[in-house]
Formats: sequence, C-alpha cells, structure tokens
Amino acid sequence: MYEVELKCHADHDALRERLDARATRRGTVTQTDTYYDAPHRDFAETDEAVRVRVEQEPNDEPTAKLTYKGPLLDAESKTREEHETAVADEEAARGLLDGLGFEPAATVEKERTAYALDGYTVTLDLVTGLGEFVEIETEVETEAGIPDARDRARDLLDGLGVDTDETIRTSYLGLLLATERDVQ
Repeated sequence: MYEVELKCHADHDALRERLDARATRRGTVTQTDTYYDAPHRDFAETDEAVRVRVEQEPNDEPTAKLTYKGPLLDAESKTREEHETAVADEEAARGLLDGLGFEPAATVEKERTAYALDGYTVTLDLVTGLGEFVEIETEVETEAGIPDARDRARDLLDGLGVDTDETIRTSYLGLLLATERDVQ
C-alpha cells in the first residue's frame, strides 16, 4: 500500500470554512507520535520512520498504532510505502521496540481535524512548536497509481484555495528536529 500525501502551511480559519462547505467533517483527535531510531540503520539517512502513535478522541479511550514509513518515492509529494497496525497494548509495543534496540528519538504532538473529500482525507493539523498545516492524502495499491492520485490531491487543494506551489515534503518530525537545531 502506498500513501500519497501533500502537505502545506495553511490558515485554518479560512480553510475550515471552505472545507465545511465542500467536505464531510470526521472529527478532531489529539495525536502523540513517538518516533524511534533503529539500531541497524540511520533512518534520517534512509528516509524511513518507525513510530508509535497514541490517538485520543474526545470522551474516548486512547488507541495506539505501530507504523513503518518507507522512503519517499515521489519528487513532488510525500508518497511512501506505509504499514500500520493497531496495537492493543501501547506499553507492550514500546517494550517490543526497546527489546529490539530501537530508541525513542523525538515526539510530535498535534491536534488533527479530519474531513472526507472526494475519496481523500483532508486534515487541518495544529502541530506543537510548528504551527498550522493542511494535509491531503489517499492510498493506492500500486506505484503506477501515484501520479494520478498526487495530481488529483493537488487539484483538490487548489480548489480549496491552498497554494500547492509551496508543498512540504519534510515530515513533522523532520521539521521539528530542524527547528530544534536552529534554536541551539
């Protein structure tokens, strides 16, 4: 499975109005993503990621997922192979990674409001320490489907008034680490 994603800085107030008029609002969640360094290779060099995500919806119990993200596959988007599974016990997942020699590298926290729009998920992300972003994503089965999915995502964002000439291919983790390096 391939996740085809575009990300841009965005003014949430203006974009929320357009999304409310054109899309179906799914709800808001808080996500805390802990990313891990691998003992056998440098994920910063290979452009991969392993994370444990804890997601909390209002009035619900938190849920956890374990995710692997492969290297970027497309020069114009954040498209990559992705494998994700729910885990029943967050601490057991962390223990498994620890036992294999993986070490926590950084944590990214965000509030995410999701919308469904023409087969895509559009999210308004408020990322702690980084600000406001919009992401649009969908999944395709094969690499051959990537260009069409990416172009359609770009068209949908353009239709929402988002400047897609300024897409960001760097992950929130990468942006956060770069910000921390700049501060030091």
